[in-house]
Amino acid sequence: MKNNKNMREWLNNFNLSHPLVIAGPCSAETEAQVMKIAHELNESDVTIFRAGIWKPRTRPGMFEGVGAIGLKWLQKVKSETNLLTATEVANANHVKLALDHDVDLLWIGARSTVSPFIIQEIAEALDGTDKVVLVKNPVNPDLSLWLGGLERLYNSNIKNLGLIHRGFSTYEKTKYRNIPEWQIPIEVQNRFPDIPMICDPSHISGRRDLIFDLSQTALDLNFDGLMIETHINPDEAWSDAKQQITPKILIKIMKDLKVRNELVEGEKYKNELHSLRTQIDIIDHSILDSLGKRMKISEDIGGLKKTKNVAVLQNKRWNEILSKMIDKGNNKGLTKEFISRIYKAIHQESIIHQQKIINSK
Repeated sequence: MKNNKNMREWLNNFNLSHPLVIAGPCSAETEAQVMKIAHELNESDVTIFRAGIWKPRTRPGMFEGVGAIGLKWLQKVKSETNLLTATEVANANHVKLALDHDVDLLWIGARSTVSPFIIQEIAEALDGTDKVVLVKNPVNPDLSLWLGGLERLYNSNIKNLGLIHRGFSTYEKTKYRNIPEWQIPIEVQNRFPDIPMICDPSHISGRRDLIFDLSQTALDLNFDGLMIETHINPDEAWSDAKQQITPKILIKIMKDLKVRNELVEGEKYKNELHSLRTQIDIIDHSILDSLGKRMKISEDIGGLKKTKNVAVLQNKRWNEILSKMIDKGNNKGLTKEFISRIYKAIHQESIIHQQKIINSK
């Protein structure tokens, strides 16, 4: 699959003066709930109304969606508002039912994207459709798996495609439900600049107070739109209550967000930008030089440990380093999460270098 300008055609056809907005409840709960949300969103920036009909939950016993009856509610949304409709599909039967009820946009969830078997089943069921199909990133940060899902759909003659960035699961405790790992969707954009990229700040954040900042970051990174979970009474939602917002708050968020120009004319701006980017390039080279020197010292330490038959991993020393660097990073305005991730990566690379020395003959 190669990038081409036609990949954006479905998005361009909306002729929007603002980012694409897909909004609605995590789960369709009742007809009244669905219709009230839809009517409150009808005169906003929202183009597509989303609602989960089938909910793949982490553990059994949780609310797993109302099922096919909810598709009739989506039909009613289309008949009574100007909104298009969207829902998640996870198998061929979901696809058939959604198409039978003329749902406009289908998305494939993170738990489905992890399985090439599920993606292939869905791709075959959608073969040749003109519906828009979006693929959420897999639960874990696996770029090949994400693009592989997209390619399976493309190979089934599905041309109206896009991606949804919803963050990645981590064993570490952070302020996010799913860490953004922005560099991964940025890499996708570099490879396929014309594939529409939508951000799902609801699932990244897991909490409503972070949605605005995540949405702004996504727009600053040239994302094409947002998918935001919206509920008339979020605290009483049957699923993912903490990450949903009211239609009123969504409308305010969309009003307050700034959409920045990717390119701005003017020599002064270009010169200043070039200067700042050059400074970053210089610092980046310095960082790499310092890391190279650090690894050389790690190898020397590995040689010393080898002569004394000492274990590579020294937990006490490692914890001291991490704690000290977190404190120093905090003084420089760097978050604990950021410093932890950087130094864990550096520590792991240091271990690899030391192991090579210790295991060498």
